[in-house]
Amino acid sequence: MMDAKHATLVHWFRKGLRVHDNPALSQIFATANVAPEKFHVRPIFILDPGILDWIQVGANRWRFLQQTLDDLDQQLRQLHSRLFVVRGQPVDVFPRIFKSWRVELLTFETDIEPYALKRDAAVQKLAKDAGIKVDTHCSHTIYNPELVIAKNMGKAPITYQKFLSVVEQLKTPKVLELPEKLSKKALPPKDEVEQHDEAAYDCPTLQQLVKRPEDLGPNKFPGGETEGLRRMKESLRDELWVARFEKPNTAPNSLEPSTTVLSPYLKFGCLSARLFHQQLKEILKRQPKHSQPPVSLIGQIMWREFYYTVAAAEPNFDRMVGNVYCLQIPWQEQADHLEAWTHGRTGYPFIDAIMRQLRQEGWIHHLARHAVACFLTRGDLWISWEEGQRVFEQLLLDQDWALNAGNWMWLSASAFFHQYFRVYSPVAFGKKTDPQGHYIRKYVPELAKYPNGCIYEPWKATLADQRAYGCVLGVDYPHRIVKHELVHKENIKRMSAAYKVNREVRTGKAEDSPEADRSVAGKRKVAKSTGNAAKRKR
Repeated sequence: MMDAKHATLVHWFRKGLRVHDNPALSQIFATANVAPEKFHVRPIFILDPGILDWIQVGANRWRFLQQTLDDLDQQLRQLHSRLFVVRGQPVDVFPRIFKSWRVELLTFETDIEPYALKRDAAVQKLAKDAGIKVDTHCSHTIYNPELVIAKNMGKAPITYQKFLSVVEQLKTPKVLELPEKLSKKALPPKDEVEQHDEAAYDCPTLQQLVKRPEDLGPNKFPGGETEGLRRMKESLRDELWVARFEKPNTAPNSLEPSTTVLSPYLKFGCLSARLFHQQLKEILKRQPKHSQPPVSLIGQIMWREFYYTVAAAEPNFDRMVGNVYCLQIPWQEQADHLEAWTHGRTGYPFIDAIMRQLRQEGWIHHLARHAVACFLTRGDLWISWEEGQRVFEQLLLDQDWALNAGNWMWLSASAFFHQYFRVYSPVAFGKKTDPQGHYIRKYVPELAKYPNGCIYEPWKATLADQRAYGCVLGVDYPHRIVKHELVHKENIKRMSAAYKVNREVRTGKAEDSPEADRSVAGKRKVAKSTGNAAKRKR
């Protein structure tokens, strides 16, 4: 039974699924170690069974979360604690545990997402009504978005360069070490739920989380803090590579990732963005000749910070209507084209390979995301970026509300980037880094026997050749659903018309884009962007 002598300190994990550089968790541990005779410690993760059927979360991401929770439990046990996974909705869970555990303090990491703000406000009210202290800490980003906005006279900086100039004036928060082990090694006594079921608060199994195991792809990116730290260390081992890193010079279609693949670990908070940033800064001190934002590795981290900040100022950031940043563009609903794009059946091998890799593995290179996003929206299919955002939301391991929406607006030229006439070629772009089509042969195996000359353009093969290659278009692989050489020109005209209608929305000054975009001919261009958001009062 729970004893009446001890109060309980609770840390609520949501994102921030790590023990390193976790100020909210460290506060709980430090408080308990000052008075071990007074406090029990219970770090919790709340799992709402109702979300297990969400189509918005694909099987690969559920597996990543399950592995992350297992690893987090192991890390906490090394600190003389454990993870308590509580089933239910937060507003139902907390009244029970507040009373049952005699909770005195609740801590958690802040979150900018609208649903999270609503959830957290409800929990804080429950805590206040119960006389329980709540402390929150900002540690999912390097800089607190609220402080950035305050520093910019109460408005979110709507261009990347403006954002950089603002955060340069802010102090970078200190990276925390691991919390000290709890001096009291014994776990808290079982409550009434655990007495009824000893496994009640155990981490979920893969079978409990993944309803459709047939959707699981290869486990290329295991979840968890341990793996995130290992990958960071491995990525930063070659300091010259770190110093010279430029995102536009990485390959979107290499068979092994040409970037760090730390994004899923940052999304779940398995890896601290502040720690990664600190380690990068230390390397660059030793490597005076290095690349600069926006294309450098630090530049990539700053894009994440930028999108979190602008998203914090706009609750409708993930939709077109009612979004102060977003141009209103008359996209068309084309269910058959959307379905073909979603499942990698557009007839464009490079596009289809990317979408199939995404479905199988849960991750694709950032420039590959550029290619398929441009194709879906302003480049070829003229379908709303919101539709693409929903597909990415389901399939990406690193799905992140602010980054997903921000990048889709950028790539559809709906916000932040306005050179809509710079269109990715679904043929030429991939050829630049993989002329032999190895990437296509792996993810679109129907075309494996096609020669280099038509692996990107199978429609150029004669029917006799298609039969010889073992893949007939319209039978074994689809005909292309649009002709890029025609539709992209028409879509540029549509974008021009939309921009004229939305002219009053566009404000701001041109600046460098995060990557060097590509023209239809596949030649590298240095793209420019302009912030387009009307100034929004806070």
